[in-house]
Amino acid sequence: MVHFGSGGTMFSILLISRLLEGSMFNAEVKEGEILPPTIQRLMKGYNKYLRPFFDNGPVTVGMSLDIASIDTISEINMDYTATIFLRQRWTDERLVFEGNKSLSLDGRLVELLWVPDTFIVDSKKSFLHDITVENRLIRIFPNGTVLYALRITTTVACNMDLTKYPMDKQTCTLQLESWGYNINDVMFYWTRGNESVSGLDTLQLAQYTVEDHYTSVSEAVYETGNYPKLVFHFELKRSILYFILETYVPSSLLVVLSWVSFWISLSSVPARICIGVTTVLTMTTLMMGARTSLPNANCFIKAIDVYLGICFSFIFGALIEYAVAHFCTLTYTDTHILMHYGHQMHEFEDEMNGIVTTISHTNRAKRRKEPAATPPTAPTSTELTVSPASPSGSEPKPEATPPERTNRCLTVLATVRKLFGFISCCHIKNPHHIDNYSRVSFPLSFVMVNLLYWTYYLYF
Repeated sequence: MVHFGSGGTMFSILLISRLLEGSMFNAEVKEGEILPPTIQRLMKGYNKYLRPFFDNGPVTVGMSLDIASIDTISEINMDYTATIFLRQRWTDERLVFEGNKSLSLDGRLVELLWVPDTFIVDSKKSFLHDITVENRLIRIFPNGTVLYALRITTTVACNMDLTKYPMDKQTCTLQLESWGYNINDVMFYWTRGNESVSGLDTLQLAQYTVEDHYTSVSEAVYETGNYPKLVFHFELKRSILYFILETYVPSSLLVVLSWVSFWISLSSVPARICIGVTTVLTMTTLMMGARTSLPNANCFIKAIDVYLGICFSFIFGALIEYAVAHFCTLTYTDTHILMHYGHQMHEFEDEMNGIVTTISHTNRAKRRKEPAATPPTAPTSTELTVSPASPSGSEPKPEATPPERTNRCLTVLATVRKLFGFISCCHIKNPHHIDNYSRVSFPLSFVMVNLLYWTYYLYF
């Protein structure tokens, strides 16, 4: 029994070993099916952790881009999201083989090869498309050149100057650098210069048009060394038509609507107040809505803010105009009475001048009739003056002559006359003329301000 059991155990071990050998043989066959003999020869002794030309200078990597789409451009986050096809070319002397045809391999075999450690500098979020498989392309040419292509969607930061928004132009960049290899190990270059980037000519954007684009080569300097860097610049110009229809036209129409009150009677207080307050509130709502699509906290005074501020000032000015005109209407009667009193004072002054002239002539005639030897006598009844302290005239005051007293009265009257003259200069004779002036001055001022605004922001 014991011997039989030992023989059964030995048989089981032999059977398992045969099965393992068969499975290893099948694995070699499957591996041979995946990797043709040419690839097997290339991969023999290949170390993907060492770059090409490890001891013979840097490896040069050429790059090109195809912009598939620019999905969103956000002023709030100051970034853009784009889908790109990134193609990289380099030569690996270890992958040279005989023949005149290139080898197109499955993208998953890239794990067996050395590839550049390229990354997007200002990327906030990126991912490689993997439906239905990872969107990679690997192609090897007989001379050892490797073509490696990727389909990437990335969100890249773009610093924007919104001072002239929405008549602004923004220049954004896409920067490619090597993460770990410095310029002594890897060199980047654009394969065809400015023509290395394609797809922008047929690109359709919601609010922008691509005006210009170009490429540049530079170096990124960090504490750990200098690294190769490629930069793609593209200039975006915002389409203003949407903002004209959405903001500029409504705000201008609100300004024109506020001018309707100039043709309404000053006595129609509810109508004019209703128009003024309604236009002010509507303009405030429009200004708040225009800011919702922009950063809440920023230091930019944008062109659209300037225009909305101008429109709000004109609308508020129309409301203040009615307040001034209505106040002048209420004070018109009292001021008219004061002016009538001023005219009466002027007439009284003329009468006093006539009285003074008559008294002077009378005194001169009496002096001629009196004899020279006659001693001075007390002043006659006609020469008696009335003292300010004695209204009844019972106490004479010989030392004050009639011309002196009259001159004091004339001085007071002249002062009062100047005061009423000043009031007459500041007074509006007819409050209804305020509306007449406003009907002309407000539209002309608004047109002039618009000419200055559009000239400055479009051409400077």
